[in-house]
Amino acid sequence: MKNVKKHLIAGAALVALFVVVLGAFVLFSPDDRDAGGVNVQPAAEALPVRDSSHRLTDPKKSELTVVEFLDFECEACGAMYPVVEKLREEYGDRVTFVARYFPMPGHRNAEPAARAAEAAARQGKFEEMYTKLFTTQKEWGESKEWKESVFRGYAEQLGLDMKKFDADLADPETAGRVQDDQRDGLGLGVQGTPTFFLDGTMIQTPGSYKAFKALIDNRLSD
Repeated sequence: MKNVKKHLIAGAALVALFVVVLGAFVLFSPDDRDAGGVNVQPAAEALPVRDSSHRLTDPKKSELTVVEFLDFECEACGAMYPVVEKLREEYGDRVTFVARYFPMPGHRNAEPAARAAEAAARQGKFEEMYTKLFTTQKEWGESKEWKESVFRGYAEQLGLDMKKFDADLADPETAGRVQDDQRDGLGLGVQGTPTFFLDGTMIQTPGSYKAFKALIDNRLSD
């Protein structure tokens, strides 16, 4: 039984690795734009965080910066969401948590979801839409249909000015803002989501809250 379990774990790891590699291949060779891909080039001078990046926490004296390149439709990102939330609650007064867009081509609604978050950000509601998208991911994720009407519904629930939201959602500058994050990600070597950086250094995504907490504690103790 132990051997069977080991083989199952090893097989799952190989499948996960295959998915990440396949996602990276599609990202660099997006032939099907209907699948949600956007053909962007890596930034010449990529940065893990910029002044315009969305900060989920902004401590007066930040001792560490954690940046996540994420895809709102990515199930792995959805699984990490409660982990990040718990870390934010514990370290929000010491650590700056930053969310950056990196919609993957295999997810039809990842890019529209990112635009919805950015349109909400233009009304000071980025964090609220970020939370809404992740907490409802199972309701709209992995769909073959466009879900912009669903995202509009979320905007209404958040009390946004819908005329402005619709205009911002369709504004090329909103899509460009999402692509700017993608360019930085590509330039930094991001190949899949979620990808985390600690003070500018890419790390292997921790497998649990406990592992992520230990990593942060270690960095804060240096």
